[in-house]
Amino acid sequence: MESLTNGLAHAAAWTIVLYTLVTTHITIIGVTVYLHRSQAHRCVTLHPAISHCLRFWLWFTTGMVTREWVAIHRAHHAHCEGPLDPHSPVVLGIRKVLWQGAELYRTAAADAGMLDRYGAGTPDDWIERRLYSRFAWQGVGALLVLDLLLFGVIGATVWAVQMLWIPVLAAGVINGAGHYWGYRNFDCPEAATNLLPLGLLIGGEELHNNHHAFASSAKMSARWYEFDAGWLYISLLRACGLAEVRQLPQRPRCRPGKTEADMCTLAVVLANRARVMAELSAALRRVWRQETATLRAFDPVQWRGARRLFRRDPGYLSGEQSQRLQQLLDHSEVLCHVHELRSELATLWRRTPATPEELLEGLRAWCARADLSACEPLRRYAARLRSYG
Repeated sequence: MESLTNGLAHAAAWTIVLYTLVTTHITIIGVTVYLHRSQAHRCVTLHPAISHCLRFWLWFTTGMVTREWVAIHRAHHAHCEGPLDPHSPVVLGIRKVLWQGAELYRTAAADAGMLDRYGAGTPDDWIERRLYSRFAWQGVGALLVLDLLLFGVIGATVWAVQMLWIPVLAAGVINGAGHYWGYRNFDCPEAATNLLPLGLLIGGEELHNNHHAFASSAKMSARWYEFDAGWLYISLLRACGLAEVRQLPQRPRCRPGKTEADMCTLAVVLANRARVMAELSAALRRVWRQETATLRAFDPVQWRGARRLFRRDPGYLSGEQSQRLQQLLDHSEVLCHVHELRSELATLWRRTPATPEELLEGLRAWCARADLSACEPLRRYAARLRSYG
């Protein structure tokens, strides 16, 4: 009777807590390293043994099917913030995504057409067909039995925490809050944000804005103060010869004495669109502060909110946001001029189908316009842009 109450392990309270934290952390690492970075985006190739261990662990602790998770996530990137996005808080509302993320996942997983379109390249071997996909919830059932055997009655609570960990933190917090609250390093088209600079609790997924800006990068940290736990584990696996990483995006570098944009410049700009726009926004901060300090027509709180709109890609502002931003820009010729040039640069790489020669011509024309501007930060930035390559 005592073994039923306390379990076979006779574990102390701190041991049970440690076991719960370790197992849920391994699950998070399985999601971010195996499902997200390896399977969905193909930015890291894991050794078959590591890959299968993580696949088994996710079946055992979550019941998630690789093909379903990958297809849903790829559909999210393909239709981000649009009506076909399986879990956009912009479309569905933050409350629904935050509290009903698991239900949205199950609804999307039932779409056979979406799975066929976006689930290509995922495991389709014998054990996947006969066990992992066919008996998805038998794995978590086995985990419940194990928890009860180890810890007795309290094992049910441990199992409940393990079951809620991914639906709450991944399906809810990342898919919901990660597109609603937080800070942004890059002006990517999506409303993705970085929740925290320390990506430890959710394995680096907290750095969601960085991920959407560079979806093909296995590393999600971008600033010196940001920490990506998933990248730490990938680096350890790579050091042991158990993982291969796709080349990471290289930061734009200036070539001293280069004063004319060429094809090398264009290639650097197109490969680093998010960083290019982030650098431009940083260069214009002083202009924004100087101009808004002289304007008294609006509450300073309203100006601070408008600054976020000023930094967003104009093509991805809602009608209401565009109207509000325009009302504020109408009070400053300088900000209106700067915003116009910034919008032109942002639309440069959306010119499709445009040849490289046409894109280069557009980049040179933009730099020429910036050179004629009365805004000194814009002129300095144009000179920097031409020196890339």
